[in-house]
Amino acid sequence: MIKIKEAIVVEGRYDKNTLSQIVDAPIIETAGFGIFKDKHQLAFLRNVARRRGLIVFTDSDGAGFVIRNHLKSAIEPQYLKHAYIPDLYGKERRKSAPGKEGKLGVEGMKPEVLIDALRNAGATIEGETQTQPAAITKQDMMALGLSGCADSSLLRKQLLKKLDLPEHMSANALLQAMNLLYTLDEFREIVKTLE
Repeated sequence: MIKIKEAIVVEGRYDKNTLSQIVDAPIIETAGFGIFKDKHQLAFLRNVARRRGLIVFTDSDGAGFVIRNHLKSAIEPQYLKHAYIPDLYGKERRKSAPGKEGKLGVEGMKPEVLIDALRNAGATIEGETQTQPAAITKQDMMALGLSGCADSSLLRKQLLKKLDLPEHMSANALLQAMNLLYTLDEFREIVKTLE
């Protein structure tokens, strides 16, 4: 079990149960879309984020990104980190059928995938030191054709697929993820393989 300084926010109780078996950290549920109506819970999440930091860890489907974006707009960005799981298709054991988009959620991921996602998000893990890669900027994204060009959207989709990242990531979310995962030189090399 790894101990994490930040609190983690997830969509529901099954996600919380899965994470609590591998992570020693406060884990808070949004009750899915319930976060949109619960002003008290949102105020609580803001307070937790200011005091210890908050890792948003939602599913990679459309609903997960709606919740993620709501939290992103409601909480100051300097207190948030974002953990992303890959788009893997299948169904969780407890369900009789896959979800609407057919993707596994946080609860369906293997422990090593979840831990990697938390590390990639920049979680402060007890006993581990963190190094910051060279910053990748929006200008780098433009220079590499990932934004501001006619085919940018298609190129980003290819990149997301190649890196096993969720297909719903915006250009800004992709930039954030790349800064967490790669140096500028590594990023350039990866993009070259797409052309």
